[in-house]
Amino acid sequence: MTEETLPAPVEAAASATPPAPVGVMPLLDHLSELRNRLFKSVLAVLVASGIGWFLATRVRNYLLDQLPGHKAQVLGPGDAFFIQIKISLTIGLILAMPVLLYQLWAFIAPGLTAAERRTIRPWIPLALLLFAIGVGIAYLVLPFAIAFLLGFTDAQLVNGIAATPYFDFVTTLFLAFGLIMEFPIVLYGLSLVGIISSQWLSKNRRMIILGIAAFSAIITPGGDLVSPTVLAMTMYVLTELTRIAIKRSGR
Repeated sequence: MTEETLPAPVEAAASATPPAPVGVMPLLDHLSELRNRLFKSVLAVLVASGIGWFLATRVRNYLLDQLPGHKAQVLGPGDAFFIQIKISLTIGLILAMPVLLYQLWAFIAPGLTAAERRTIRPWIPLALLLFAIGVGIAYLVLPFAIAFLLGFTDAQLVNGIAATPYFDFVTTLFLAFGLIMEFPIVLYGLSLVGIISSQWLSKNRRMIILGIAAFSAIITPGGDLVSPTVLAMTMYVLTELTRIAIKRSGR
């Protein structure tokens, strides 16, 4: 073997060396994008909560008006302050929801095909509408839920309501109704990846109704009958509407 032929095996060995992984930087970029989207989402909630702070007292008084006597008792020196923060954050989450949905869409959209983006894009404003519907239903249900629960009090079991549990109940009710109303988007997304179909939803209607009833009873706070009943009825109607939308899409 001559000296001139020596570099050939070296070149072959070099060409046989596996290339450096190309997925490292995209993964890091993806995590960086996730961090940026989360930062913007948290910032939006904080800014909206700042606005909520100035509205919190008015909202608090309105919610107290739903109680007999329009008052609730604080049991600790910091309760009123933490109630103010809780109401402000709840208002902030509601006001920031358009930004949160946009950040979610901006994060997942680059990984979708053009056809998938066209299919999913109309559901983003619909998600905002569904959230608003959920909060609106909770707003309408609240007086009836409170009346039902306080209907079991009497002269011996008085309704001296503590403020902290009451506002825990109210804020949980609003956020639970708002977030749960997003489930039609989950159903439609499951149909896109082939996990469910309109035929499956029709075939398992009884099981779905039973699941909705059980879920509504568990997720709603307070233990009243009004909240889970209204939530279950709303979820079933939305399930049927989603089934029709899935069927019209050919799935």
